[in-house]
Amino acid sequence: MTTLNEFIHDLPKAELHLHIEGTLEPELLFKLAERNQVELKYPSVEALKQAYNFSNLQEFLDLYYEGANVLLEEQDFYDLTWAYLLKCKAQNVVHTEIFFDPQTHTDRGVLFATVINGINRALQDAKEKLGISSQLIMCFLRHLDEASAFETLEEALDYKDLIVGVGLDSSEKGNPPAKFERVFAKAREEGFLTVAHAGEEGPAANVKDALDLLKVIRVDHGISSINDPELVAELAQKQIPLTVCPLSNLALKAVDKLQNHPLKKLMDQGVLVTINSDDPAYFGGYMNENYQASAEALGLTKTELVQLTKNSFVASLLSEPEKERHLEAIEQYADANA
Repeated sequence: MTTLNEFIHDLPKAELHLHIEGTLEPELLFKLAERNQVELKYPSVEALKQAYNFSNLQEFLDLYYEGANVLLEEQDFYDLTWAYLLKCKAQNVVHTEIFFDPQTHTDRGVLFATVINGINRALQDAKEKLGISSQLIMCFLRHLDEASAFETLEEALDYKDLIVGVGLDSSEKGNPPAKFERVFAKAREEGFLTVAHAGEEGPAANVKDALDLLKVIRVDHGISSINDPELVAELAQKQIPLTVCPLSNLALKAVDKLQNHPLKKLMDQGVLVTINSDDPAYFGGYMNENYQASAEALGLTKTELVQLTKNSFVASLLSEPEKERHLEAIEQYADANA
């Protein structure tokens, strides 16, 4: 008889909401700071870990952008990405769709090419050496202006073979989807798929606007949708996926405790919900920890956990034959470990 944690560990999973800069563990951050001679304001790994105690999204973002200062060379982006992919291997995450924030780096004078080439090299190595498939999604920072987003989109055009879609992240408050409606229209024109963070700190109206104005195929977070029954019905009827990040929502006080997280309520109403880790180095857990914490807090059954992993592949950007292959593997695993 497998324990719930063992059952979760061995389930094949896809991760759809993961910021590669948010996987920068304190130990690697210090190693890169030393390698690149970047001065940190924290004297030790332990002191930095103690700073990982946030009251809201903005407090986290301030530390997140500061941490990114150690990422300067192509090898830094490779090492960052490779460390995350090794974690995927250890947790049986067989497919991952990774966000990266070029503006976080280009605004510091790091070339777009440096960022994407380092990340991509690690993704290719993971495919060959670890058997992990992946997609890359470029996010616009919503606290910056539209002009900066357009510039970033222009840079991305040379890398259409590596970037499958565009997203929208950073501070939701005061930066609604409408601010980037024209940028997203241009991105779609250029052939990029579109996703966006909405309904994390912001209201359900932001989720609605992401769907109507940005024409997203997937909503990142989206938990405030629970406050709008009509929107929940639309999400369920159209099977628009939500990439939910439970431990992130807890860490940033989007929910007061995991027992009150709307994930199960959304699932019960037929919404295509997935579990993801967001910025795991900062929020205390990668994929398995998010699954385990959610299972314990919400009383999720093995059947519901299997459904969540199936959802992660259904909501992915994989081809239909690839999705079918993974869904069959989950069925086989579930049958053998019921």
